[in-house]
Amino acid sequence: MNDIKLFQNKKIRSVWNDEEEQWYFSVVDVVEALTDSNDPKQYIKRMRSRDESLNSYWGTICTPLEMIALDGKRRKVQSANAKGLFRIIQSIPSPKAEPFKLWLATVGYERIQEIENPELAQERMKELYEKKGYPKDWIDKRLRGIAIRQNLTDEWKKRGITSESDYAILTAEISKATFGMTPSEYKDFKGLTKKSQNLRDHMDDLELIFTMLGERVTTEISEKEEPETFAESKKIAHRGGGVAGKAREATEKELGRSVSTPKNFLPNKKKKEIEA
Repeated sequence: MNDIKLFQNKKIRSVWNDEEEQWYFSVVDVVEALTDSNDPKQYIKRMRSRDESLNSYWGTICTPLEMIALDGKRRKVQSANAKGLFRIIQSIPSPKAEPFKLWLATVGYERIQEIENPELAQERMKELYEKKGYPKDWIDKRLRGIAIRQNLTDEWKKRGITSESDYAILTAEISKATFGMTPSEYKDFKGLTKKSQNLRDHMDDLELIFTMLGERVTTEISEKEEPETFAESKKIAHRGGGVAGKAREATEKELGRSVSTPKNFLPNKKKKEIEA
């Protein structure tokens, strides 16, 4: 999907990458918009010759993608995602690029602050969820769930488990025992089709609570038994999820309905804003 973005009345060609689920932007269009150069392609060549570091990374941050040219034909142009563009903009000595550079410096400083004081990261995350339309009581549960998840992954690291694929397997074991569905099956159940969509951001209170319960019990059992193999950790993940699964079944019996819901926690309008 091709699109045109506007920056200070300058057209920026862009294309959506379905596989990576992110926008790529025409580098030459961005450079022209930020420099007013009559020959942005030559400007890019000079910029690369000046900045050896940028030039060495150019093949990594830029990729040729088909976009609509001025004559209406489709041609491959050098494109970069947002991260790549930020690196390129750092090498543009133009007053128009200064707002971008200042923003990058601010973001970098904030990240340093968050490393020194994790509570700041939590506060910024609260603000983000509030802007997306989530109520404060839900946000508190979501943030608590993030902390519990971090404790669990820290415990797995102590047991020598470090790969993301192994984390996914163990998480699927907990989820299957808790809800009868793996995370990928749960996303299908909720109609979440994008990789970038976080399943837990689409859960309601009870779904979050039972997710936390399964992961917290798994952490407690692992800390107590100190498993030495992945197979042992997998069995513990199943047991921890099983505790949450039994509690879920008892809750469903009392409520007369399923805890798992195909609905998104937020109204449809808010859901569209998050997925955009």
